[in-house]
Amino acid sequence: MNNNRFIDRVLVTDAGLGPLALRIPVGLIFAAHGAQKLFGWFGGYGLEGTGQFFASIGLTPGVLMALLAGGAEFFGGLALVLGLLVRPAAASLSFAMLVAIFAVHFSKGFFLDKGGYEYALALFAASLSLLISGGGRFAADALLAGRATPAPRVSGPAGMLSPSVPR
Repeated sequence: MNNNRFIDRVLVTDAGLGPLALRIPVGLIFAAHGAQKLFGWFGGYGLEGTGQFFASIGLTPGVLMALLAGGAEFFGGLALVLGLLVRPAAASLSFAMLVAIFAVHFSKGFFLDKGGYEYALALFAASLSLLISGGGRFAADALLAGRATPAPRVSGPAGMLSPSVPR
């Protein structure tokens, strides 16, 4: 595969406004959780404490696993908010959520109040959706790919925003 085609596959998206509505809140959630793991912000345990927890559940070496998970969440979350390299960020976040689901939460059942996997599953689904769709029309990726689009047109009987862009 040549370089331009690879870059297009990573950056180009025909998605409309939907990914923006998903990228911002999900990116903020991931960045905050990553900051807990890496820096101990927002009541987190930091790298050392998270590393000890990870080691206790068999994810060893614990500090390295905490660094990888925290880095994926913090930097991946920031990337989603900015719309920068959305697909690679979403891929790493999807993987991190699968690890969280099966290594931490699955044995506790579905519901969050029992430590279950429902929240991690929702974040996995959001990440997977962004991996498929890309960042959408208002992402930095669209600028990098040279496909920045004009403001959306108003169309339809209800004046709904049209996700389609003329080519």
